[in-house]
Amino acid sequence: MLHRLLLGLIAVTGLTLGGCALSPQQLSPQPKLTSSLVAVGHGQPVVVRVVDGRPSPSLGTRGGLYAETSAITVSSADIVPKLQAQAEAAVRLLGFTPTPNAYNAPQLTLTLAELKYQSPKDNLYVTEANISASIRADVQNATRRYSGRYGASLNQRFGTAPNEQTNTKLVGDVLSDALTRAFKDPTIGQLLMQ
Repeated sequence: MLHRLLLGLIAVTGLTLGGCALSPQQLSPQPKLTSSLVAVGHGQPVVVRVVDGRPSPSLGTRGGLYAETSAITVSSADIVPKLQAQAEAAVRLLGFTPTPNAYNAPQLTLTLAELKYQSPKDNLYVTEANISASIRADVQNATRRYSGRYGASLNQRFGTAPNEQTNTKLVGDVLSDALTRAFKDPTIGQLLMQ
């Protein structure tokens, strides 16, 4: 009887501890411009490029008891086309015409420099996350160059471990904020215009 009771207790403990493991999440955030822009251009062509400058598609882990199994990733193949579409939309709102290639046209290159997701490592349960994004904008117009870095961050607390849908929205919100900050920089529009 005692033997069966011990086995039952071990099985329950194993299930409880196993329940703390979080599975990996492959996110597909939808970054969007969150503010209107002032048109300064008059339809001039601008070459727009977006590149992923991150060393890895991994943002970090969701933490928890088995943090190494709870990796969060956003692939280049997923995020670059979305950022490209938003960058081209922003360039149109600024009054320019995005073009894949034009001789002597100004160039705007956006680089996704950083995308991070960090949870406390020493916690058994996921109670919060620090999410940050950083975008670098490089403008080249004839002999003039300009470079700026635009970041956004968010500290989110949770009652229970966030699911993939929640994390996708949070990462998308932070990316949207960084992207909007880049295009709100008046120097970018001024330099593209000259």
